[in-house]
Amino acid sequence: MKVILTKDVQNLGCAGDIKEIADGYARNFLIPGGYVAIATKDIIKQSEKMKLEKEKQAEEGLKIAEELSGKLESMSVTIKSKADDSGKLYAAIKAKEISELLGDKGFDINKDKIVIGEPIKEIGDYEVVINLDHGLEVRIGVVVESEK
Repeated sequence: MKVILTKDVQNLGCAGDIKEIADGYARNFLIPGGYVAIATKDIIKQSEKMKLEKEKQAEEGLKIAEELSGKLESMSVTIKSKADDSGKLYAAIKAKEISELLGDKGFDINKDKIVIGEPIKEIGDYEVVINLDHGLEVRIGVVVESEK
């Protein structure tokens, strides 16, 4: 039976894919679960249009991510935090703080996209990775200074 996936199905495909599957699998599991619809000519045409739109959106998203990557590439942020006389911070620097500083500079970066290699617990210069969409990574500098 020729069907079009309406939802992502593990080990079968992504929404919008057209697949040839066993009749029983479709009738007993996929159709009642709302995972597929029987592929007709009209539905196949709609699917092709949706795929083209998704491709355009993906290309636009990639351009935006590349622009953001270019802007962030040479960026450095400075964080002032309380520290003792030996330079150890009272609290480690978290991704949320870096995200907020980037937000102050006009970059909307989610804290979950910021990867801190080793915990930042001392005054000094560090490098963190920002994972952007489409697999792009940007490294930015983080300067930690003592708050006085």
